[in-house]
Amino acid sequence: MTKVDMWFDPKCPWAWIASRWLLEVERVRDVDVRFHVLSLAVLNEGREVEGWYREWLDAAWGPARVAKAVEQKCGDVRGLYTALGNRIHLEKKPLGRDLYVAALEEAGLPAEFADAAESTEYDEAMLAGNQAGLTPVGEDLGTPALHVTMPDGSVNAFFGPVVSPTPLGEAAGLLWDGVLLVSATPGFFELKRARSRPVVS
Repeated sequence: MTKVDMWFDPKCPWAWIASRWLLEVERVRDVDVRFHVLSLAVLNEGREVEGWYREWLDAAWGPARVAKAVEQKCGDVRGLYTALGNRIHLEKKPLGRDLYVAALEEAGLPAEFADAAESTEYDEAMLAGNQAGLTPVGEDLGTPALHVTMPDGSVNAFFGPVVSPTPLGEAAGLLWDGVLLVSATPGFFELKRARSRPVVS
């Protein structure tokens, strides 16, 4: 079985789509996916960014902190990520304590984890998580970041894929096959085209 570790920011729509794609891949390929928190707010702290993106980042602290608190205390964040993501990306609910508590309840976790949204307690852990996720990929990148443990034990790490909408069924498997093939090619760095359609989860 191929082990896949994905680093996500709960607020990032591209990470959300990639995560749903990976869950589809689990259904059609012999892979096991583990999720980890990557904070885009931490990554861009102190950087000059456009005003709209700074507002977006400021709002991203809360859900990332809640997810990191759960990751630190419980390990597995798959259920919470799904509960958060459905509310953030599909239902378009406003970020805040009500959303976090509802997501935690759905994931079978204590509501007290919602307190982390307004706390700096886990910020150092978020920085460490960012470094773990991005060091093999490139610090100038972000999420989704994937690490694939190959059969020989080597790790194939990359950013992406950025795709919309989520491929389903065998289409998800075929994309996986292609991504794995090109990303495992020594010296392969980029394949890109303009984003000509809106994000569709």
